[in-house]
Amino acid sequence: MPALIDQIEPLKQAALAQFQAAEDMAALDQARSQFLGAHGQFTALMKQLGALPKEEKPAAGKQINQAKGELEAALAARRSELELAAVLPKDPTDFTLPGRRRGLGCSHPLTQVIEDIVRSFRKLGFVVADGPEIEDDYHCFDALNTPADHPARDTQDTFYLDHPTPRLLLRTHTSSVQIRVMEKQAPPIRIIVPGRVYRRDNADATHNPTFQQIEGLYVDRGVTVGDLKGTVEFVFRELLGADTRIRFRPHYFSYTEPSFEIDFANATVRKMGKAWLEIAGCGMVHPQVFVNVGYDPEQWTGWAFGFGIERIAMLRYGVNDIRLFYENDQRFLRQF
Repeated sequence: MPALIDQIEPLKQAALAQFQAAEDMAALDQARSQFLGAHGQFTALMKQLGALPKEEKPAAGKQINQAKGELEAALAARRSELELAAVLPKDPTDFTLPGRRRGLGCSHPLTQVIEDIVRSFRKLGFVVADGPEIEDDYHCFDALNTPADHPARDTQDTFYLDHPTPRLLLRTHTSSVQIRVMEKQAPPIRIIVPGRVYRRDNADATHNPTFQQIEGLYVDRGVTVGDLKGTVEFVFRELLGADTRIRFRPHYFSYTEPSFEIDFANATVRKMGKAWLEIAGCGMVHPQVFVNVGYDPEQWTGWAFGFGIERIAMLRYGVNDIRLFYENDQRFLRQF
């Protein structure tokens, strides 16, 4: 049997050859165990070192340690090669081919309209407020001076949740956020509230059970209908064109007094064969609403308004069916 020192080099070369021949990580691990494992051949050789004569141990120990270092380095190098090969594509890549452009997305048309509305109101010092879509009876109706027998509170018009106390529902308007803001903050207040609302409507070309709405509230000393009209004219002219004209018609809302419907006229309306088109509701905040949130109606006045985002988007982009905004049809959305 060859001397121990003569076995080191042939065993090292055999291990190096096995490491290099391994075609995957499993084969490499098997080769490692064969030579460097607890019961491997090179490990067994190292265990024989203690049986050598004292004068032979230094030279043999030095050669064994050197060989072991080379084997561990070769093992790590081959492992790196195999890991890289595992993540490389199976087919060769032709880097001379032209690149593939990624499709660029864009904001949803309703999001674009909301951002434009918010931008217009921010020019006038308004900030955006937000609130829960699951509301209670008080914030959605009672605090807004809505009578208990009002049709809007009927289950035929509103989505109620199976939650007896407090009675919860999917908000029918974002006016509930106005109440929550006034409960927490003293005047003056200038807010706009965009968000989803829910009503029991059958989906058709002009109705959807869920839709986007934006409401505004301005509370301060000496606020008048003139302030309301000026604000509305400024915003709608920015949204619908400089030729847009606005008119107010008397109306009734439980949370404003006096109340108005807002009509507008511009080139788009004329193309539709109409003189005026209804677009929003508004009015001066009812004194009882101020009392409900702890404001003194003798000291503070304010106005509120609300309108549907989809109506603006349909007019702006010439869309004739509200359902198109919710069908996620890429052919429709790519136009924006």
